[in-house]
Amino acid sequence: MNLQGERLIPASVEATWAALNDPEVLKQCIAGCESLERTGDNQFQSTMAVRIGPVNARFKGKLELQNIVPMDSYTIAFEGQGGVAGFGKGTADVKLSPDGAGTLLAYTAKAQVGGKLAQVGSRLIDSAAAKIAEDFFSAFTERLAPPEAEAPAAQSAAPAAAPAGAAGKPWLVWAIVAALVIVVLAYLFA
Repeated sequence: MNLQGERLIPASVEATWAALNDPEVLKQCIAGCESLERTGDNQFQSTMAVRIGPVNARFKGKLELQNIVPMDSYTIAFEGQGGVAGFGKGTADVKLSPDGAGTLLAYTAKAQVGGKLAQVGSRLIDSAAAKIAEDFFSAFTERLAPPEAEAPAAQSAAPAAAPAGAAGKPWLVWAIVAALVIVVLAYLFA
């Protein structure tokens, strides 16, 4: 399975990076995410409940961030198990680029699935994956969007506040990668 796309995030690259590397922000934006925890410098584990067509499952997955270029890009390697529902593994490349007052987030994910998930039609899996990705990016964009009345003040304050929270941390990359991995896992296990 291949999944790719891009999304304009209404926040600076620094603020987007910081949010993508905040497990709590990601957990709140990923539908069905029960846990998302750091297990090492660039390693995480997650638990997620998903439904794809007739298959309901609770998946446990491991994520590792690789090729990290802070404030720019990274690769997420992932694998997950959903018991009898099956398994999934793959990679996702994430890239951030400034776009006016916002950030363009581009991603490409490649995954393989097995078990019951592999028996579900590819059209059903593709549409479920697209919906999961859309739901995540809608929630993530809404979370980072400045309030209507405070938009000018928030835009000028966000760049100054974001670097302090993101300094020296690959959290943003992890968050983006985790989100994409979860999307791919959900897609694969749906």
